[in-house]
Amino acid sequence: MRSFHRHLGRVEAVIAGSFLVLMVVLIFAGGVGRLAGYPLNWSGDMATALFAWACFLSADIAWRNNALMSVGLLLDRLSPSARRAMVIVNHLIVLAFLAFIVVAGLWLAWISRARTFQGLPNVSYSIVTLSLPVGCALMFLTSVLKLRDLIGPPPQPAAEQ
Repeated sequence: MRSFHRHLGRVEAVIAGSFLVLMVVLIFAGGVGRLAGYPLNWSGDMATALFAWACFLSADIAWRNNALMSVGLLLDRLSPSARRAMVIVNHLIVLAFLAFIVVAGLWLAWISRARTFQGLPNVSYSIVTLSLPVGCALMFLTSVLKLRDLIGPPPQPAAEQ
């Protein structure tokens, strides 16, 4: 499971980075096209979709790497066992929240399936709304693995060569 999760993280990083670069290119091309008298009305909508996906994929990448903002003022003052218990409780709250968001996000994607982009008339807005439950499902998986590391036995050090 660990190697799958690491591989998935690399794929997420490539996709998120590619989406961000493509988003910038689309916005730039839309501006140049508008300046030249040939507006690309669809470029803003496509950039919006790419931005949503890049944000939620990047949120999971940050969560994997413990790079999300946190305030450790309270935790730093607790004993190691109390700190560990508090972190476990925090992860359980995060898991409950993410599970709720996955369900609500799937519902949102379902009810927005008939809505289309203004510049892309045949493309469902569900492409954007699906980024929420997919990103949160990835964060849920990351949270489960983090919780398993907290609760399970400590990892054994690798044998020195």
